[in-house]
Amino acid sequence: MDIASLLGVVLCFIFMILSIVFGAGITGVKYFVDAPSAMITFGGAFMAVLASRTMPSFIGGLKSYTLIFKQPNYDTKGVIKQIIDLSNTARKEGLLALEEAAGSIEDPFMKKGVLLIVDGTEPELVKAILEAEIDAMSERHKENYTFFADVAGMGPSWGMIGTLLGLVLMLQNMSDPSSIGPSMAVALITTFYGSVLANWFCYPAENKLKARDGAEYTMKSIIIEGLLSIQAGENPRVTEEKLKSFMSPANRAAYEAENGTGDGGGE
Repeated sequence: MDIASLLGVVLCFIFMILSIVFGAGITGVKYFVDAPSAMITFGGAFMAVLASRTMPSFIGGLKSYTLIFKQPNYDTKGVIKQIIDLSNTARKEGLLALEEAAGSIEDPFMKKGVLLIVDGTEPELVKAILEAEIDAMSERHKENYTFFADVAGMGPSWGMIGTLLGLVLMLQNMSDPSSIGPSMAVALITTFYGSVLANWFCYPAENKLKARDGAEYTMKSIIIEGLLSIQAGENPRVTEEKLKSFMSPANRAAYEAENGTGDGGGE
């Protein structure tokens, strides 16, 4: 469970409710609940996005929201250590020895790359195949996080449409001055709903999914660089230093503390 996402979403909602309660009491919450306003804002925003996408793309985008609450397993240090172990094996026993080692590799992407190397595939082709796969992965991820960007763009717009509709209806009935205030409040609720939809629901999801995509892309790029180094017969120490350049200073220091600087290097 990604605690940051859970806390962020829940506390945003709690703070909104508390601000209403502190300003107007618990009964003030009812002033922010209006079914017609919710229909025009949420319904309009989501249906406009649906009109711009296919049904599978729309459903996939909705489902991807749950991904922000799942903790991804991007163990960069573990991946580098595994690649260095493979590099040592290849240096001591040859590339064909990696076929047996591939049986214990859980990551399908890394396993695919190792088997391509074992099969004698040209380095340029190995790189092209693996890069094509991560580019396709990134495009699939982009379809999900841009879904929330699209909804975030539509939310305030449809909120304004709802406000304009409310104002038109209010101006059509000016005979009762006492109804103007409540009618204006109802008209403005749609703008409030649109802002909440964009800033509470959509933008955090978009940013989290985009960050996850970047992290996974980087990790797979590390795998590609490492496997190509193994195929080129580079010294494991050189490979290790090359892969550590992908890490942040803090993660690099943690890796070196666990494995020792240059640990795993061959002769």
